[in-house]
Amino acid sequence: MARKKVKPRLIAELARRSWLWQHDEPCYWRLTRVRPDYTAQNLDHGKAWGVLTFKGKTESEVREIEHTMYHDWRLVPKHEEEAFTAVTPGPEDDLRPVPYPPLLRAMILAERQKNGDPSLEEPLLSLKTLADPWDYPEKLEAKSKAKGTPV
Repeated sequence: MARKKVKPRLIAELARRSWLWQHDEPCYWRLTRVRPDYTAQNLDHGKAWGVLTFKGKTESEVREIEHTMYHDWRLVPKHEEEAFTAVTPGPEDDLRPVPYPPLLRAMILAERQKNGDPSLEEPLLSLKTLADPWDYPEKLEAKSKAKGTPV
């Protein structure tokens, strides 16, 4: 990826080809900085940083781009950028809370009664999950911190 020329353009957009056919919403990186590895033959290695837009949601901070060595990156041409980055907001999933199963409901109500909570409010289970999709790029900083000290 480092050998792609981004010098003439102040900002370039890169998309992984695998993202293009997996997701309907736009998924791309807006490059902010590229540092080629000058020791590599043909300058085909290096590091890149950018702002991620994944499934139409743009992150706020710049971070290092993972998997830059893969060959499925596509430079979005300047004349296609506007159409490529256009997001048509789809219908928001309105996931309403659902009642707990009977045994869990009874346990929650018993716990409330034991703690002296007089509320008769029905316990509801929220179905919203905050998990990222399986192919969401992981932050490299978090990955290196999670490993800890080798023993």
